[in-house]
Amino acid sequence: MVKYRIRKKGDLLTILAFLITVMWSHTVLAQGKAAKNPIIHADVPDMSMVRVGDTYYMSSTTMHMNPGVPIMKSNDLSNWELINYAYDRLGEVDAINLENGKNAYGAGSWASCLRFHKGTYYVSTFSSTTGKTYIFTTENLENGPWESHTFSPSYHDHTLFFNEDGKIYMIWGGGKLRMVELKEDLSGVKSGTERVLIENATAPSGPNVMLPAEGSQLFKVNGKYYLFNISWPQGGMRTVIVHRADQITGPYEGKVMLQDKGVAQGGLIDTPEGTWYAYLFRDYGAVGRIPYLVPVEWVDGWPLLGEEGKVPDQLDLPANGSLIPGIVASDDFNRKKKDRDLPLVWQWNHNPDPAYWSVKERKGYLRITTSRVDASLMEAKNTLTQRTIGPKCTGVTKIDLAGMKDGDFAGLALLQKLYGQLGVKDEHGQKVLVMINADSGEAKEIERVPLNTRSVYLKATCDFTDRRDEANFYYSLDGKDWKAIGSTLHMKYTLPHFMGYRFALFNYATKSPGGHVDFDYFHIKENIGD
Repeated sequence: MVKYRIRKKGDLLTILAFLITVMWSHTVLAQGKAAKNPIIHADVPDMSMVRVGDTYYMSSTTMHMNPGVPIMKSNDLSNWELINYAYDRLGEVDAINLENGKNAYGAGSWASCLRFHKGTYYVSTFSSTTGKTYIFTTENLENGPWESHTFSPSYHDHTLFFNEDGKIYMIWGGGKLRMVELKEDLSGVKSGTERVLIENATAPSGPNVMLPAEGSQLFKVNGKYYLFNISWPQGGMRTVIVHRADQITGPYEGKVMLQDKGVAQGGLIDTPEGTWYAYLFRDYGAVGRIPYLVPVEWVDGWPLLGEEGKVPDQLDLPANGSLIPGIVASDDFNRKKKDRDLPLVWQWNHNPDPAYWSVKERKGYLRITTSRVDASLMEAKNTLTQRTIGPKCTGVTKIDLAGMKDGDFAGLALLQKLYGQLGVKDEHGQKVLVMINADSGEAKEIERVPLNTRSVYLKATCDFTDRRDEANFYYSLDGKDWKAIGSTLHMKYTLPHFMGYRFALFNYATKSPGGHVDFDYFHIKENIGD
């Protein structure tokens, strides 16, 4: 113990000031390094991540939504913002266009792989809907332009890898993992290069599994190759498996690297200071599949995930800020000439028809015009969506109804297979407010209220706290006095849609096309209340 002799009053004040400064500094540091898991409490699954200098980039999956393969950016691994998409439209087949009775729910494009090599960014993905593999390239992730490379077949859950010998590899599959070499121009595979890389990649997690090893992502660290996969043992949880080899072609040895909270599927990222993390995601009910970061410690050449094998609730990273406006955002639909027609937070349910929506036809409004007759929300063209966020959120819109035709139905929905829907129907020129609840698997009209106004305010609230997964709907005639309508929507994540619930602005015709509605705004906030 060090003893101090206080000789003067000034010495005491100096020491007290020093101690206060130290305590204040520790408090500030503690507050500044208080990131919490999940990093993003919203549907951002199948992440792939790279660091270029001191900036991190991440791609994800949005399947039947377009534009697709969202690209996000962060300076600290904790706070992310949407900066682009890899494509505007994946293809022009009926399923992706939501035409002729076909759809791409739960399909479209799946897990992507993001890589940076010699000044170029590569974003690859695949689609069972089109039967193709896609590689999108650009030198500028935020502004493009993009070049598209497409070939068959569709390589499931693949990882793209640029080896030091100049060869380009792709590894894919489930259980039995395969590898192929790509042509230098990315136009397809080199004939005769396909081989089985790992006969049974699931083996480290046991003999009985619900999901064989998939979701491959390959990395090279300190001269060794590390292949990340996910499996799901029978009666267990989603599990991280890592295989290691001295050569890219193997042989590979595998270990289970994490079994906690079902947090799994992803890969490795390091900071400029040399700290390592695994980026993974967790199935978390109706809000979707949400991203986590897990500390990594290198021991005997293996990446050990977690803190004593557990996923921590807090991380030694800057605190998470709001997901608004980086991941979701309010929109008043006011556009200047230089603005995008729609901010990046918005995605269409399937490919839209640009001739029947506009933010310019009436200044300050989003106009959706019906182009055909549809029977339900699931079939409706030009439905505009953005993510819900946890643990709680509220979405509000105001709609001008003057342009509706007989049989039109327009409003605000929470979109998933088991959806909730609040909107206005035009019935022979009379307006009626209708709440539909489909959480039983069958769409049921729960309540209707006659309307005698030109416009109406609609609101949906979501509570995902501890997987409560409840939503409620409200309406107002003045935007101040809100009344509940219908019944609580018990939200459920379903595999046919494979996506967390989304706020959706819709308008479709059930009798004849040509009517329109004007959405004045959409406001989102991360709480529930007026």
